[in-house]
Amino acid sequence: MILPPTCAVCGTEVDQPRSLCPACFMRMHPIGDPRCDQCGVPLPSAAHLGRDARCVSCELHHPAWSKGRAAYVYDTGSRDLILALKYADRTQNAAVLARQMARAGSDILETADWLIPVPVHWRRLMERKYNQAALLARAVGKLAGVPVLVDALQRPHATSRLAGFSAVERAREMEDAIRVRAARAALLRGRNVVLVDDILTTGATATACTKMLLAAGAASVSLLAAARTAPDANDDISRPDTEED
Repeated sequence: MILPPTCAVCGTEVDQPRSLCPACFMRMHPIGDPRCDQCGVPLPSAAHLGRDARCVSCELHHPAWSKGRAAYVYDTGSRDLILALKYADRTQNAAVLARQMARAGSDILETADWLIPVPVHWRRLMERKYNQAALLARAVGKLAGVPVLVDALQRPHATSRLAGFSAVERAREMEDAIRVRAARAALLRGRNVVLVDDILTTGATATACTKMLLAAGAASVSLLAAARTAPDANDDISRPDTEED
C-alpha cells in the first residue's frame, strides 16, 4: 500500500499494479489472427490454414481437444513472466496473464460451463505451494464469469519434468498419469469444459487431460494456455512422432 507498483517482470515502477513497463510490454507477443483454430499456433498468413481453419499439423494429426487458444507466443518475454509465476512465487503474475488469456479465449469462454486447470502431483504442489494452472484458471474465471472446478483432475503418480523430452517421450511419460476425481465426475457430464494450462508445447499433458475428461462424459474440451511454443521449422509434420496428440 505504501510502495509504488512495479512491473511484473523487471520491477521497474509503473502507473498501475499488476502491469508491465513499456519495455517489457514490447517484448510480449500476443497471438491473434491468423492462428490455428485447434492448436492455437500463430501463422504468417491465412493461406496457411486448411479446412476448418486448422494448420497443416492439425490437419494431419488432430489434437484430442476441440479448439485451442493461447495468449502469447512462448519466447523470452512471456517466459520471464510465466517462470516467475511458476517457480518464484510471483503469484500476482497470474492476473497479468489472465487478462490476455481472457481476450484470446473469448469465444470458447462464452460457451464454457467449467474451467479446469491441469493438475500437479501432490509432492510438486507441496514444493511450489500452489498450482500455477489453478491460479490462472481462477483469474480467467473471475474475468469471464466462468466457474472453476479446481480439483476435477488429479495426478495419481508423479511424472518427470517434460522440458527437453521429445513428443514421443512426453506422450509415453503421460500414459495413465491423469485421472478424473470420482467425486467430480457427475459435474462433467454433458458440460463444455475449458482446460487451462500455463504453456502448450507438444500437447502431451493436455491430450492426457482431454481424453480423461471426454471419457468422463464432458460434451467438449477446449484448451486455453498462457503461452504457446512456436513450431520448429525443421520438424517433419508428416511424421506421427511430431503430432500434437
